[in-house]
Amino acid sequence: MSRQVTHRLTYDAPPERVAAMLRDADFRRAVCAAIGMTRAEVSVSEDGDNAEIVLDQWQPTAGLPSFAKKFVGEETNIIQAESWAGATQGDIVVTIPGKPGDMSGTAVLTEDAGVTTETVTMTIKVGIPLVGGKIESMIGEMLLAALETENRLGRDYLSR
Repeated sequence: MSRQVTHRLTYDAPPERVAAMLRDADFRRAVCAAIGMTRAEVSVSEDGDNAEIVLDQWQPTAGLPSFAKKFVGEETNIIQAESWAGATQGDIVVTIPGKPGDMSGTAVLTEDAGVTTETVTMTIKVGIPLVGGKIESMIGEMLLAALETENRLGRDYLSR
């Protein structure tokens, strides 16, 4: 079983500026802090228009339902790896080392009349019988909240 989530983030900036923002390690660290990560290591390596971005993040699990918390513990490590082939298309893989689940998908930047839309499409899979669907739903809600926070911080970042 799996769950697909698609979310669109809009920015009043051309795709090149949005791509540069997404490759800014300080911006990514600010997003991690704003969504409640207790610590985050961000690495960005670029080769022309291509980029590899890795966010190694730790998040407390306080407030999670007990059925989910027993699988992840008091704090969980989340590794998000992005591979951007050019400025406007990125593949994303999110893993939780040692846990039975992952997310994978894409981020695509498109422009219309000076407004860039980032469309993030992710497939969430949790391989736990009986409660996997509940956990996928919960992860989907957390993903949407994180993307909304990133969009809010990104609009502020791009307005400077």
